Amino acid sequence: MPQLDAVLETALYVDDLDRAMRFYAGVLELKPLYQDSRMCAFSVGGRSVLLIFPRGGSLETVRMPGGTIPPHDGSGPLHIAFAIPKHALAEWEARLREHDIAIEGRTAWKRGGESIYFRDPDGHLLELATPGLWAIY
Repeated sequence: MPQLDAVLETALYVDDLDRAMRFYAGVLELKPLYQDSRMCAFSVGGRSVLLIFPRGGSLETVRMPGGTIPPHDGSGPLHIAFAIPKHALAEWEARLREHDIAIEGRTAWKRGGESIYFRDPDGHLLELATPGLWAIY
């Protein structure tokens, strides 16, 4: 069977692309890789890409010189967990407080990891998780 190596991209769908870009670049300090009127892409740890699309803005096939991208979309509050080192958890909590972002939940995992949960401006549930959450992390 062929192997899958990692999740390369994941996508969120938002009501206001500019507002989302400000949040992810400003609060989470993700590095923008690409943006146009249809979407933006952020580097996450130099290993994966977070794509942000306006809701309903990707319902048509995109044709490019190299091929096509089929339609896609999403609705409702989605969930993404970002990996962080254990020593950075307190810094992240302080950063969220500085930006008046409420921490909605906390979990201490049986393998030793910790998670905190908060929302982006579109209501997506974001998680910052330290090692020990999963057997592979």
